[in-house]
Amino acid sequence: MNIVVCVKYVPDSTADRHFEEDLTVDRVGVDGLLSELDEYAVEQALQLKEKVGDDSADHMVTVLSVGPERASDAVRKSLQMGCDAGVHVVDAAIAGSDAVGTSLVLAKAVAKIGAESGWDVVMCGMASTDGSMGVVPAMLAERLDVPAVTLGSEVELSADSGGNTTLRIRRDGDTATETIEATLPVVCSVTDQSGEARYPSFKGIMAAKKKPVATWSLSDLGVDAELVGLAAAYTVVEDSQARPPRTAGQVVADDDGAGAHALVEFLASKKFI
Repeated sequence: MNIVVCVKYVPDSTADRHFEEDLTVDRVGVDGLLSELDEYAVEQALQLKEKVGDDSADHMVTVLSVGPERASDAVRKSLQMGCDAGVHVVDAAIAGSDAVGTSLVLAKAVAKIGAESGWDVVMCGMASTDGSMGVVPAMLAERLDVPAVTLGSEVELSADSGGNTTLRIRRDGDTATETIEATLPVVCSVTDQSGEARYPSFKGIMAAKKKPVATWSLSDLGVDAELVGLAAAYTVVEDSQARPPRTAGQVVADDDGAGAHALVEFLASKKFI
């Protein structure tokens, strides 16, 4: 069982995030981290490996990330959690890519990984915490010409009547719960309801230092630079405005016992009631 888990390095949501002059997200001048939603994908990938057997010679989890130099931090965190190997695709031409361009680079990287060691499952988070589009898993499956089972809150492997290995998910919607399955190979995405991600242990942190990490460029993947980047993006930010500073609140005094009446009038004026 060989699993590729796709993760993204995103700006820290608690940091002072802003756009570059070309209205792309600044990913260099701000603190970043492994996307929280992708931690669930790492966890489910590791659980699948543990369920089929933890012999690293036969079962591998490879973490794959596309991003700037500092995206290696996301790869390293995934290795510390338990992934066996890492691949970091970094190339200046990728900057500004949208979901279409990103899915192309990921698909080429997965194919290259597969050519070397094969793959059975590509695991993804439900969305990134910066772009929040949630379409890359489906685009990736289309490019790889394999089924997509997305937004799983529970993931398990089983064998069908023909002896083929299938991956089954439970998808919880607002009005119904669905069970979806597909025969491997498959692309799967999981939600934040799939189970809490593990914390890297001290042993895992030390072991990660010895795990192999490959660094690939677009030329290594055979991707034309004109097909990615901001110039090739189908979706772009055309304008942005800084969030206005928070203003001081209004104090409702109750010196004469009329505070409740004043509070009701204030809420009514703001159309809260």
